[in-house]
Amino acid sequence: MNVLRFSDLCAQGQAKGQKVFIRADLNVPQDDAGAITEDTRIRASVPCIQMALDAGAAVMVTSHLGRPTEGELKAADSLAPVAKRLGELLGREVPLIQDWVDGVQVQPGQVVLLENCRVNQGEKKNDEALSRKMAALCDIYINDAFGTAHRAEATTYGIAQFAPIACAGPLLAAEIDALHQALANPKRPLVAIVAGSKVSTKLTILQSLASKVDQLIVGGGIANTFMLAAGLPIGKSLAEPDLVGDARAVMDAMKARGAEVPIPTDVVTAKEFKADAKAEVKPAADVAPDDLILDIGPDTAARLAAQLKQAGTIVWNGPVGVFEMAPFEHGTRTIAQAIAESAAFSIAGGGDTLAAIAKYGIEKDIGYISTGGGAFLEVLEGKQLPAFEILEKRAGGA
Repeated sequence: MNVLRFSDLCAQGQAKGQKVFIRADLNVPQDDAGAITEDTRIRASVPCIQMALDAGAAVMVTSHLGRPTEGELKAADSLAPVAKRLGELLGREVPLIQDWVDGVQVQPGQVVLLENCRVNQGEKKNDEALSRKMAALCDIYINDAFGTAHRAEATTYGIAQFAPIACAGPLLAAEIDALHQALANPKRPLVAIVAGSKVSTKLTILQSLASKVDQLIVGGGIANTFMLAAGLPIGKSLAEPDLVGDARAVMDAMKARGAEVPIPTDVVTAKEFKADAKAEVKPAADVAPDDLILDIGPDTAARLAAQLKQAGTIVWNGPVGVFEMAPFEHGTRTIAQAIAESAAFSIAGGGDTLAAIAKYGIEKDIGYISTGGGAFLEVLEGKQLPAFEILEKRAGGA
């Protein structure tokens, strides 16, 4: 993908003395008192900000936080806690600026945080007048927010249209490179793991991947629907019987290419969806009418693990069982460890997937951990993300 990279501009000395506007993703979780409970996104934004400061630029940073009402800044929507944490990470005070659209005072070597961008009227609808005003604030616009790359908003798309220069920050560039390596130019075999509660939410992703991957591992409620399509009983497990035909079509599309959707041969069941429910391992063909399937069985997990260790590229989105409950975590843990031990290039994304990676302590063994949930899924689906699209246009001289 051909986009201008901020790192290249810095290397060429083009950022010195320039006003840069960084759209970061600082949308962090907070407790009821407003304290930040997990700061990964803030820490991930620091390299771009530091790169701009080191290059001698005057630095403006903004982000959304939560779901504010446009035109109305409430205390709960303020980036004040983010400014404090960002200051701690950068080792300097980071002033928080309100009402910044009509002008910002910032000098080379300084950094300011611009209050929650989604409070501005017209942000979500990508209003042209707002976009032009924001573009006038800077010499260089940098998008470093992959988590919002699937949305065409004023700070992710409009400003990139009108800013003198529009480029990708290091975090966004790394996402582009990792996704290209995994999907556009993968080392084979390419194995995708797509798991979740419903086929309906990921049907288009499954259909898109069916034309690309060598193995499509399905898990969770999605696997139950595929088991139905394969003629297996699933008891009272979560499934979507009306999508059995779609699941069968995905399996047929894979089979026609000499690829496969591995169907579980054994499963872990319980009578109730509870952490202390009695877990029972049984052949997939023996699921009783009152059983809930809550994990893949050990034989299935071992077979999938062996396949993952032989893979060239692995794309992972979703745990394969109810891994939050100890009796039903074996499948996800086995899959996670197999990915960690595989020589394949692996890319993982999605909130539950990141929680599993953290639980099993394999962060350093994953090739790339994507910071975007919805954006990651849309790339898997084969969609062109608006933020990528406008940066490509600008790189082409448009």
